[in-house]
Amino acid sequence: MATFNSYQHTLPDPNNPIGEGGQTVGSAGPGFSSVKLASEHKIMNTRTNSGRLISRELSGHKWNIDLSYNPMTRDEFEPVYTFLLQKRGSLRPFFVSLPQYKAPRDSTFASFVTTNTFVTTGAVAAGAVEFTATRSGYNSGTHGTAKPGDLFTITDSSDSNHTKVYQITRVETNAMQEAGTTPPSTAQLRIQFIPALQRAVSAAAEVNFNNPKFRVVLKNDVQEYDLNTQNLYSFSLKLEEAQP
Repeated sequence: MATFNSYQHTLPDPNNPIGEGGQTVGSAGPGFSSVKLASEHKIMNTRTNSGRLISRELSGHKWNIDLSYNPMTRDEFEPVYTFLLQKRGSLRPFFVSLPQYKAPRDSTFASFVTTNTFVTTGAVAAGAVEFTATRSGYNSGTHGTAKPGDLFTITDSSDSNHTKVYQITRVETNAMQEAGTTPPSTAQLRIQFIPALQRAVSAAAEVNFNNPKFRVVLKNDVQEYDLNTQNLYSFSLKLEEAQP
Protein backbone atom coordinates (compact mmCIF):
# COMPACT_ATOMS: atom_id res chain seq x y z
CA MET A 1 0.00 0.00 0.00
CA ALA A 2 1.44 3.35 -1.05
CA THR A 3 1.42 6.27 1.37
CA PHE A 4 2.66 9.85 1.42
CA ASN A 5 3.81 12.11 4.23
CA SER A 6 2.28 15.51 3.47
CA TYR A 7 -0.24 17.34 1.32
CA GLN A 8 0.74 19.98 -1.19
CA HIS A 9 -0.01 23.41 0.37
CA THR A 10 1.58 25.45 -2.43
CA LEU A 11 -0.42 26.38 -5.52
CA PRO A 12 0.59 23.80 -8.17
CA ASP A 13 3.04 25.13 -10.75
CA PRO A 14 6.00 23.69 -12.70
CA ASN A 15 8.14 23.71 -9.53
CA ASN A 16 5.41 22.47 -7.16
CA PRO A 17 3.74 19.30 -8.47
CA ILE A 18 0.64 17.71 -6.98
CA GLY A 19 -0.63 14.13 -7.04
CA GLU A 20 -4.20 12.87 -7.20
CA GLY A 21 -4.14 12.30 -3.45
CA GLY A 22 -3.02 15.89 -2.89
CA GLN A 23 0.58 14.83 -2.22
CA THR A 24 3.66 16.86 -3.14
CA VAL A 25 4.74 14.35 -5.80
CA GLY A 26 2.82 14.04 -9.06
CA SER A 27 2.03 16.13 -12.12
CA ALA A 28 3.60 19.56 -12.50
CA GLY A 29 1.09 22.39 -12.40
CA PRO A 30 0.79 24.85 -15.30
CA GLY A 31 2.92 27.97 -15.48
CA PHE A 32 1.50 31.49 -15.34
CA SER A 33 0.98 33.58 -18.46
CA SER A 34 1.25 36.78 -16.40
CA VAL A 35 1.94 37.83 -12.81
CA LYS A 36 0.94 41.10 -11.16
CA LEU A 37 2.35 41.92 -7.72
CA ALA A 38 1.20 44.99 -5.77
CA SER A 39 2.69 46.30 -2.52
CA GLU A 40 -0.06 47.95 -0.46
CA HIS A 41 0.77 50.43 2.29
CA LYS A 42 -2.21 52.33 3.71
CA ILE A 43 -0.88 55.85 4.37
CA MET A 44 -2.83 58.94 5.45
CA ASN A 45 -1.44 62.35 4.49
CA THR A 46 -2.60 65.57 6.12
CA ARG A 47 -1.48 69.12 5.33
CA THR A 48 -1.58 71.90 7.91
CA ASN A 49 -2.72 75.43 7.06
CA SER A 50 0.93 76.39 6.66
CA GLY A 51 1.45 73.60 4.12
CA ARG A 52 3.38 71.21 6.35
CA LEU A 53 2.83 67.56 5.42
CA ILE A 54 2.06 65.01 8.15
CA SER A 55 2.08 61.34 7.11
CA ARG A 56 1.21 58.26 9.10
CA GLU A 57 0.66 54.61 8.41
CA LEU A 58 -2.89 53.48 9.11
CA SER A 59 -2.53 49.71 9.01
CA GLY A 60 -0.20 46.87 8.18
CA HIS A 61 1.32 46.17 4.79
CA LYS A 62 -0.16 43.63 2.38
CA TRP A 63 0.90 42.02 -0.91
CA ASN A 64 -1.73 41.56 -3.63
CA ILE A 65 -1.13 39.03 -6.41
CA ASP A 66 -2.99 38.56 -9.71
CA LEU A 67 -2.21 35.41 -11.70
CA SER A 68 -3.34 34.52 -15.22
CA TYR A 69 -2.96 31.29 -17.17
CA ASN A 70 -2.77 30.46 -20.84
CA PRO A 71 -5.72 28.36 -22.10
CA MET A 72 -5.41 24.91 -20.51
CA THR A 73 -6.53 21.39 -21.26
CA ARG A 74 -8.65 19.70 -18.63
CA ASP A 75 -5.69 17.67 -17.37
CA GLU A 76 -3.74 20.91 -16.85
CA PHE A 77 -6.69 22.78 -15.35
CA GLU A 78 -8.16 20.34 -12.83
CA PRO A 79 -5.14 20.07 -10.47
CA VAL A 80 -5.19 23.85 -9.98
CA TYR A 81 -8.96 24.23 -9.79
CA THR A 82 -9.51 21.36 -7.35
CA PHE A 83 -6.60 22.57 -5.20
CA LEU A 84 -8.41 25.91 -4.88
CA LEU A 85 -11.83 24.35 -4.28
CA GLN A 86 -10.27 22.47 -1.37
CA LYS A 87 -9.51 25.88 0.21
CA ARG A 88 -13.22 26.83 0.19
CA GLY A 89 -12.81 30.35 -1.11
CA SER A 90 -11.05 32.67 1.32
CA LEU A 91 -11.51 30.31 4.29
CA ARG A 92 -8.19 28.44 4.15
CA PRO A 93 -4.82 30.05 3.32
CA PHE A 94 -2.21 28.44 1.07
CA PHE A 95 1.19 29.35 -0.36
CA VAL A 96 2.21 30.60 -3.78
CA SER A 97 5.69 30.74 -5.31
CA LEU A 98 6.29 33.47 -7.89
CA PRO A 99 8.78 32.36 -10.56
CA GLN A 100 10.57 35.72 -10.85
CA TYR A 101 11.41 35.62 -7.12
CA LYS A 102 12.16 31.92 -6.70
CA ALA A 103 15.91 32.57 -6.68
CA PRO A 104 17.99 35.71 -5.86
CA ARG A 105 19.11 37.90 -8.77
CA ASP A 106 22.82 37.08 -8.29
CA SER A 107 23.25 33.56 -9.70
CA THR A 108 26.35 32.88 -7.56
CA PHE A 109 24.49 33.90 -4.40
CA ALA A 110 21.43 31.93 -5.54
CA SER A 111 23.56 28.81 -5.80
CA PHE A 112 25.04 29.39 -2.34
CA VAL A 113 21.70 29.81 -0.55
CA THR A 114 20.21 26.62 -2.00
CA THR A 115 22.29 24.70 0.56
CA ASN A 116 23.26 27.41 3.07
CA THR A 117 20.92 29.33 5.35
CA PHE A 118 21.65 32.77 6.79
CA VAL A 119 20.64 33.71 10.34
CA THR A 120 20.15 37.02 12.11
CA THR A 121 23.16 38.15 14.17
CA GLY A 122 20.93 39.18 17.07
CA ALA A 123 17.35 39.75 18.14
CA VAL A 124 15.47 42.32 16.05
CA ALA A 125 12.48 44.33 17.28
CA ALA A 126 9.19 44.52 15.42
CA GLY A 127 9.09 47.64 13.27
CA ALA A 128 12.78 47.45 12.29
CA VAL A 129 13.59 48.08 8.63
CA GLU A 130 17.09 46.57 8.61
CA PHE A 131 19.17 43.84 10.23
CA THR A 132 22.42 41.97 9.71
CA ALA A 133 22.43 38.35 8.59
CA THR A 134 25.35 35.95 8.61
CA ARG A 135 26.36 32.46 7.52
CA SER A 136 29.50 30.60 8.62
CA GLY A 137 31.78 30.10 5.63
CA TYR A 138 30.12 32.82 3.57
CA ASN A 139 32.27 35.44 1.86
CA SER A 140 30.53 38.21 -0.06
CA GLY A 141 33.47 38.52 -2.44
CA THR A 142 33.36 34.83 -3.35
CA HIS A 143 29.73 33.77 -2.97
CA GLY A 144 27.96 36.83 -4.35
CA THR A 145 25.36 38.82 -2.49
CA ALA A 146 21.67 39.49 -2.14
CA LYS A 147 20.48 42.39 -4.26
CA PRO A 148 17.71 44.99 -4.08
CA GLY A 149 14.51 43.42 -5.35
CA ASP A 150 15.18 39.98 -3.86
CA LEU A 151 12.59 38.57 -1.46
CA PHE A 152 13.06 36.73 1.81
CA THR A 153 11.05 35.16 4.60
CA ILE A 154 11.99 34.41 8.20
CA THR A 155 11.80 31.08 10.02
CA ASP A 156 11.84 31.71 13.76
CA SER A 157 11.71 28.77 16.15
CA SER A 158 10.21 31.11 18.75
CA ASP A 159 7.41 32.31 16.46
CA SER A 160 5.89 29.92 13.92
CA ASN A 161 3.35 32.58 12.88
CA HIS A 162 5.95 34.81 11.23
CA THR A 163 5.20 34.07 7.55
CA LYS A 164 5.46 37.61 6.16
CA VAL A 165 7.34 38.17 2.87
CA TYR A 166 9.84 41.07 2.74
CA GLN A 167 11.55 42.72 -0.23
CA ILE A 168 15.13 43.98 -0.06
CA THR A 169 15.71 47.64 -0.92
CA ARG A 170 19.40 48.07 0.07
CA VAL A 171 22.33 45.72 0.72
CA GLU A 172 25.58 46.64 2.50
CA THR A 173 28.60 44.33 2.52
CA ASN A 174 32.14 44.43 3.88
CA ALA A 175 33.17 46.00 0.56
CA MET A 176 30.54 48.78 0.61
CA GLN A 177 28.74 50.28 3.59
CA GLU A 178 27.50 53.61 4.91
CA ALA A 179 30.27 55.79 6.32
CA GLY A 180 30.33 56.09 10.11
CA THR A 181 28.69 52.70 10.67
CA THR A 182 30.22 49.46 11.83
CA PRO A 183 31.04 47.56 8.63
CA PRO A 184 29.64 44.06 8.24
CA SER A 185 32.21 41.30 8.34
CA THR A 186 33.00 39.37 5.18
CA ALA A 187 30.54 36.71 6.39
CA GLN A 188 27.70 39.20 6.90
CA LEU A 189 25.10 41.14 4.92
CA ARG A 190 23.32 44.21 6.26
CA ILE A 191 19.98 44.49 4.48
CA GLN A 192 17.22 47.06 4.45
CA PHE A 193 13.75 46.02 3.34
CA ILE A 194 10.05 46.74 3.13
CA PRO A 195 7.74 46.52 4.91
CA ALA A 196 8.99 47.01 8.47
CA LEU A 197 9.26 43.77 10.43
CA GLN A 198 5.77 42.63 11.27
CA ARG A 199 6.90 40.70 14.34
CA ALA A 200 9.93 40.62 16.64
CA VAL A 201 12.64 38.22 15.52
CA SER A 202 14.83 36.08 17.78
CA ALA A 203 18.60 35.90 17.53
CA ALA A 204 19.74 33.28 15.01
CA ALA A 205 16.37 33.18 13.25
CA GLU A 206 16.71 31.80 9.72
CA VAL A 207 16.59 34.25 6.80
CA ASN A 208 15.32 32.40 3.73
CA PHE A 209 16.48 33.90 0.43
CA ASN A 210 15.80 30.72 -1.57
CA ASN A 211 12.25 30.18 -2.87
CA PRO A 212 10.34 32.52 -0.53
CA LYS A 213 6.60 31.81 -0.62
CA PHE A 214 3.64 34.09 -0.01
CA ARG A 215 0.92 32.91 2.39
CA VAL A 216 -2.30 33.98 0.67
CA VAL A 217 -6.06 33.58 0.45
CA LEU A 218 -8.39 34.02 -2.49
CA LYS A 219 -9.88 37.51 -2.73
CA ASN A 220 -13.11 36.15 -4.21
CA ASP A 221 -15.19 33.33 -2.72
CA VAL A 222 -16.69 32.57 -6.15
CA GLN A 223 -14.35 30.57 -8.41
CA GLU A 224 -15.33 30.31 -12.07
CA TYR A 225 -13.77 29.46 -15.42
CA ASP A 226 -14.53 29.76 -19.15
CA LEU A 227 -14.54 26.80 -21.53
CA ASN A 228 -14.22 27.51 -25.26
CA THR A 229 -15.15 25.49 -28.34
CA GLN A 230 -11.65 23.92 -28.41
CA ASN A 231 -12.28 22.48 -24.91
CA LEU A 232 -9.64 24.79 -23.44
CA TYR A 233 -10.14 26.34 -20.01
CA SER A 234 -9.50 30.04 -19.30
CA PHE A 235 -8.80 30.90 -15.68
CA SER A 236 -7.24 33.62 -13.51
CA LEU A 237 -6.75 34.29 -9.79
CA LYS A 238 -6.76 37.28 -7.45
CA LEU A 239 -4.91 36.65 -4.18
CA GLU A 240 -4.02 38.68 -1.10
CA GLU A 241 -1.43 38.01 1.56
CA ALA A 242 -2.86 36.51 4.74
CA GLN A 243 -0.93 36.32 8.00
CA PRO A 244 -1.89 33.95 10.84
